[in-house]
Amino acid sequence: MDRLSQLQQWLESIEENSFTDIQPASADASFRQYFRVYHRRQHCHYIVMDAPPEKEDCHPFIHITELIRGAGVNAPQIYASSVAQGFLLLADLGNRPYLDALNNNTAEQLYSDAINALIKMQSIKAILPAYDCALLQTEMNLFEIWYLNRHLDIHLNPEQKTALQAIFNLLIHTAEEQPQVFVHRDYHSRNLMLTEQNNPGVIDYQDAVNGPISYDLVSLFKDCYIHWPREKTEHWLKQYLSRLNIDYSITPATLLRWFDLMGVQRHLKVLGIFARLNYRDGKQQYLNDLPLTLQYLLETCDYYAELKPLKQLLVMATTKPL
Repeated sequence: MDRLSQLQQWLESIEENSFTDIQPASADASFRQYFRVYHRRQHCHYIVMDAPPEKEDCHPFIHITELIRGAGVNAPQIYASSVAQGFLLLADLGNRPYLDALNNNTAEQLYSDAINALIKMQSIKAILPAYDCALLQTEMNLFEIWYLNRHLDIHLNPEQKTALQAIFNLLIHTAEEQPQVFVHRDYHSRNLMLTEQNNPGVIDYQDAVNGPISYDLVSLFKDCYIHWPREKTEHWLKQYLSRLNIDYSITPATLLRWFDLMGVQRHLKVLGIFARLNYRDGKQQYLNDLPLTLQYLLETCDYYAELKPLKQLLVMATTKPL
């Protein structure tokens, strides 16, 4: 029996002859898929998560959902689940992500709402995986393996490898010196849904960790799918600082440095992930998002002298004939 038939059978087991009109809602960068279904008696839609159990574990999603909703943030309520089969029945937060709604007129209010929700999430105290040195290093290794080696057919010599690792060490140190808080890990415009109440709706948080306070700010304001001028991002960072309800004694200059260097770590990782999604998983659309991700890296390198070796490496990569 195929997955869709299993899903339909599971819905029937919940409430016979009630769910109809199963339509694809979205897919993400993992093996999960989402379907929108109509409840003919309640006259409303639900979302069904399909997470094949041999490839995905539903437990983290369920756990993090409880944490986020407990903090007053609008994550989807879970109405039914079969962890063994990898199916969850969720509240439908609508079909309009921030990415479709953001423009110069709406950005101020939408990001204000997102900042408020982020601060609530960062107040969550829970035992979660640590965004530690090993994980940060593993993520950045994807840059060389998948972006340089696989995508560009560039193979570093020992001197270049040493220079790149020195950059990695700087980025790891900068991440570890920050206050460690709840981190969504993908808090960007495709994972924030525009909702009429308690905006935004927050999704795709199952990989949450405890990590650097600037990480989700990078996801939000150095979004790989939409670009804003630096003066706007600095304005929103100051807005975030002014609303923090815990005194971390962070100056605007310190936060900006953390934000920029955390962005380098994230975007090195993302270049590798986007390349891997293409070559390993056949998701070619992510190659379209490489240029903006690379642009963020090049822009940040111009602000920090210690990133000059990385700038040289990136320039070499961008000028290599394909």
